[in-house]
Amino acid sequence: MVFMIEKKVSVPDNVEIEISGKNAVIRGTKGDITRDFDDPRFNKSVEIKKEGRTVIVMSASDNRKIKAFVGTIAAHIDNMIKGVTVGYKYTMKIHHVHFPMSLAVKDNTVQIKNFLGEKGTRTAKISGRAEINIDKDDIMITGINLEDVGQTAANIERAVKLSKNDRRIFIDGIYLSGKFLQNGEKI
Repeated sequence: MVFMIEKKVSVPDNVEIEISGKNAVIRGTKGDITRDFDDPRFNKSVEIKKEGRTVIVMSASDNRKIKAFVGTIAAHIDNMIKGVTVGYKYTMKIHHVHFPMSLAVKDNTVQIKNFLGEKGTRTAKISGRAEINIDKDDIMITGINLEDVGQTAANIERAVKLSKNDRRIFIDGIYLSGKFLQNGEKI
């Protein structure tokens, strides 16, 4: 008995999508995203195809890991469609008690100065095409690729992480405060 698993993702009218093998190129009003879903573990098991205004990710296997991979690819394609049509926005809050931090965007990094009174500068890498806007104690990270926006936020949080101090006492840091689509809808 052959078990067929398939996930369908509908494509809006204002989005163009090209599927060639395991590569997907999605173009929308905000820009375009290219993604390669090639994985040597699942090369022969998973197939991606486009039928009209629907993308179908399917497999003939009923293996648990392959089912999970099919769902993951479908979710990534859905996130890419949301990104090129609406975009993503993460908000972060700068919290300091005694030593006010100063942040600056330079080249492809965020530079954090005066964290807990330190003389040195901590840096966090900006991933992909994410854009950062700093306003006093608020940071807004925007972009069309959810992974770039999320990774940039994680890099900033990790740059000011305290490992040997009690977080309940030393609450200084930069924390994620919200995840939104750029139209204001919560993720």
